[in-house]
Amino acid sequence: MRSVLNAYYSVLKIILTVLMGVLIVPVAMQILSRYTGIIPRFIWTEEIARFCFVWIILIGAMIAVRDGTHFDVDVLPHSRNPVVEFCFKILCYIAMFAVAATFVYYGRDFAVLGSRQLSEISGLPMVTIYIAWPIAGVTWVVFLIEKIYDAVVEFRTGRPGPQFNAAGDDHGAG
Repeated sequence: MRSVLNAYYSVLKIILTVLMGVLIVPVAMQILSRYTGIIPRFIWTEEIARFCFVWIILIGAMIAVRDGTHFDVDVLPHSRNPVVEFCFKILCYIAMFAVAATFVYYGRDFAVLGSRQLSEISGLPMVTIYIAWPIAGVTWVVFLIEKIYDAVVEFRTGRPGPQFNAAGDDHGAG
């Protein structure tokens, strides 16, 4: 299962990189048309840049949840007691899970609404943008289940389990 999550994570990073490259085109066109007379002003560039930016933010958030760099605020005090530290970690994951569930629940309605709308300028179905919220929520849920599993393994064994690292490798998975 972890290999599937690693592959999905890799695909997310590739999509994020491609979207960053795609975002450069409409933004550069906006700048060139605004400050020079080289190209005419295109109104679709702003809309496409906004669509790319929405996806970049939400895919970046998906990646950050798995990396452990998103929603990572030291609100709860650290404890030397491993039981207390484990409980605090699980409490944080449950709070993140609640946010993810909200994105899934309300994001579905958002996507349904988008399926009945077209963007004003480019004529793209708005579902191509609105679907990003429930996809982000589902991805967060899956990555949080992985993190909770790793936390339980670490708590039970006293040593880090097969946790994911930023390089996409498994620790201890042989």
